[in-house]
Amino acid sequence: MLKQAIGRICRSSGGYALVGGSEILAWNYVPSCYFHNTQAHMAPRSFFGVEDFLDDDNSKPYTYQKGKKSKNPQKHVSFKQRTVAYMEPFTLDVFISKRFVSASLTHRVTSKQVAVAGTNSKDIKAVLKSRSDIPACIAIGRILAERAREADVYTASYTPRDRDKFEGKIRAVVQSLIDNGIDVKVYLD
Repeated sequence: MLKQAIGRICRSSGGYALVGGSEILAWNYVPSCYFHNTQAHMAPRSFFGVEDFLDDDNSKPYTYQKGKKSKNPQKHVSFKQRTVAYMEPFTLDVFISKRFVSASLTHRVTSKQVAVAGTNSKDIKAVLKSRSDIPACIAIGRILAERAREADVYTASYTPRDRDKFEGKIRAVVQSLIDNGIDVKVYLD
């Protein structure tokens, strides 16, 4: 508050101010900027008339880094981790509940589903006796393989979820895909 008052007096008196009976020069304190009603007054200007704002690390103005910073910048990312999405672009996702079975092939990079099959669809559930048993899983694998071949997909990779075991119904879906011409690489931990 006192600095703002001195700055106003300095500007109004032509460069000098009286404080406590002694005269001080205005260039001892030149207010670069002060705020009143959340508005900046007398902001510093650069040579070109554009305000210069510096980043936190006093780098060049208007330089901002895009993207997230890694929590561990020393962490090494292997070649396989960087290229697996492009070398094996299609992933198999199998979901089995008490009532139905569904499976899909998804492109990793674009996240688009290339082929989908499920026992809840009208054309499939009319043919099946049960929508969640082993013959239903084999039928889903066969239909998904046909739809994948129509989309020119012949390979896929499958990694089971943490809670899933590679046995029973899931194994029936994957084995049915393999039997119908889709090469599925299964990654088990």
